[in-house]
Amino acid sequence: FSLQVQFHFMWKMELLEGMYVCSWFQQSQIEISDESKQLLQVKKVDALRDKNGTDHKTELYELMWRHEDPHLVVRRGQPFSLKITLSRSYNPRDDAVSFIFTMSDVQFPNHGQGTLVAVPLVPKTASSPRQNKYNWMALYEGGVDNTISVQIVPAVNCLVGRWSMEIDTKLSQSRILSYKYSSRIYILFNPWASGDEVHVRDEEERSEYVLTESGLIYRGTHKLVKPTVWKFSQFDKDILDCCLMLIREVGKVPVTSWNDPIKISRAMSAAINSPDDNGVVAGNWSEDFGGGADPWSWVGSKAILQKYFAKKKPVKYGQCWVFAGVLTTVCRALGIPARPVTCYSCGHDTKNSLTLDYFFDNDGKSMDELQQESIWNFHVWVEVWMKRPDIGKEFDGWQVIDATPQELSDDQFRCGPTSVHAIKMGQIQRPYDGAFVFSMVNADVVYWQYYGPTQPLKLVQRDTKRVGKNVVTKAIGDWGRVDITSSYKHPETSLEERSTMFAALKRSGNVYSRYYLNEEFNDIKFDFQLVDDIVIGSSFRVVLKLRNKNSTKDYRVTVNLSVAPVIYTGKPQGVIKTHQRDLTVERKTDDEITMDVSYNEYADKLVSQCSFNITCHAHVKDIDFDYHAEDDFRVRQPDIKLSPLDKPVVGAAVRVNATFVNPLPVAISKGFLTLEGGGVITNSKKKIENIPANTKVSEEFILHPKVIGRHTLVAKFTSKELDDVDGFLTIHVDESNETG
Repeated sequence: FSLQVQFHFMWKMELLEGMYVCSWFQQSQIEISDESKQLLQVKKVDALRDKNGTDHKTELYELMWRHEDPHLVVRRGQPFSLKITLSRSYNPRDDAVSFIFTMSDVQFPNHGQGTLVAVPLVPKTASSPRQNKYNWMALYEGGVDNTISVQIVPAVNCLVGRWSMEIDTKLSQSRILSYKYSSRIYILFNPWASGDEVHVRDEEERSEYVLTESGLIYRGTHKLVKPTVWKFSQFDKDILDCCLMLIREVGKVPVTSWNDPIKISRAMSAAINSPDDNGVVAGNWSEDFGGGADPWSWVGSKAILQKYFAKKKPVKYGQCWVFAGVLTTVCRALGIPARPVTCYSCGHDTKNSLTLDYFFDNDGKSMDELQQESIWNFHVWVEVWMKRPDIGKEFDGWQVIDATPQELSDDQFRCGPTSVHAIKMGQIQRPYDGAFVFSMVNADVVYWQYYGPTQPLKLVQRDTKRVGKNVVTKAIGDWGRVDITSSYKHPETSLEERSTMFAALKRSGNVYSRYYLNEEFNDIKFDFQLVDDIVIGSSFRVVLKLRNKNSTKDYRVTVNLSVAPVIYTGKPQGVIKTHQRDLTVERKTDDEITMDVSYNEYADKLVSQCSFNITCHAHVKDIDFDYHAEDDFRVRQPDIKLSPLDKPVVGAAVRVNATFVNPLPVAISKGFLTLEGGGVITNSKKKIENIPANTKVSEEFILHPKVIGRHTLVAKFTSKELDDVDGFLTIHVDESNETG
């Protein structure tokens, strides 16, 4: 039997690479009266999509259940079943059967690259050959009459993508018949297989990070966290095909690396953005979104990926959470465990010095012409789970990949995968992009006084706690929030954190990695305060409290307070209000300076996400001491509350009420309220006109659920006066109680 298989395999290689036609052998079949000696012929293959979908957790892929041209989706390293109908009963002793798998998207498949695989059918017994990570298996489980059951086990490290299948049959020294299976077989990464490099042990984590179709992405500031629903929709129409196209055509991953989650995730971090490869999403950090959609108007990845797959042009527009949401969808669709992660007060270090340097003139005003770095109110990236055989077992686990185009890495806008454990240990030299990721969560902020191009800089202050306030992600199995800051760094100012920082500085070798101790001055204590939870439309107050602890000396102090609107990347967009005051803080006394900002003062200067940067610069004249502090602040938009008025049942109309309050002291002239929810409603939009100040709005939507189970409804309200207002609700749709 083994000699027949070897001969058969060599023949098939010649067939494929020489492009012979299999049908010639079918037409040349010789009629033999003895049925047992007739050449075995495959009549039909049943891919058993229901069974395989359940076993492989792939039953939700639209490719599996669509009515026209369905395909099988399975995971590597795990058996999938086939039911094969033959021209006669199968005789394992005389009949040679082989399965020939070829990558569908490769022009010249060959065995050496792993794009052509020939697998002989062998009986499934206790003595069957054991699988290793490199070989496939085809196991005969038994048969009834002319039908046999077969298990195919793809190698646990086989190439991920679309495969074609042919089944060849041979009897003794007769010719070979070849049956071509008309559909494709999609093979994905497998977090359930222990030998796969993306294997995750915990079932709840696999369910959350591979199968969950909706999640939360956190925006806002570290003081006012804003959870936003994002629908990943990784199983929907065209999503998986788009992901494979990104690997082949945009990421240009070499075919021999289509089995490598490290190479693929790195390529996808580049393919999702558009500056250098016309990838999926075009970024826009201005306030002009003409010709495209506002970044905060997206509620999920589905519309973006489907549009890109159809047009092959970047979709306008996105910012960091959009890049992260789409990248999470791509990874989950391919079978790579992934989750979006938000870092508040996230550093953007342009020179890999692990410090963020800010420069001010004698009046405490920021010198924007010298400023190259920034602190984003928040930044969202993606963590993917995988082994790291390239750098060592201790770095297995969560890896950072970031699709937001910030800095070039190997001549492309991409980032990662970067081991989270390596970041915590200060191992910034480990591939990939360790120094940049380290700075996002743990850079030191250094403030400098600038006296002129020929004068030395004066270190005013350094802040070792401002960057990486907290790092968060959605909890497993519910809608809560989990703080994962401790996985990225040791507690702030702890001995371990400072030691790791200095070790990383030594490894960076950058001339800007500089630290100086500021002259100690403890007589005056400064306390910079800001009221946190302010709803848009309200006024707010900035307060600086001063305490002179010296019992014998008064101090003359000049204080400058400033409020500026900023986009979430930390870039100021003009000035809203400034306040300067000279005062004498007398011995053993307290004093304070306040600045009130009304809605009328900030309304026409608001930028997206309603964020402000508050700065305070104080100069103690008698000893030439400077104090500088900054804080981020965001006014809060109202929430949309969704309430079902009927019990959600398949096939029955369900009313859902959406309410919110206009918190502004002015009327909203015109706005649009939309509701979206896969499986229960197509996008529904309502125009609402003339919403008076401080008035409650209530609108009713009608749903028609088609699929049982949990579904997430997402509501959005947009208008010229009030934007980025949203809300969500998870409902459970039950089966209808009606009987025929």
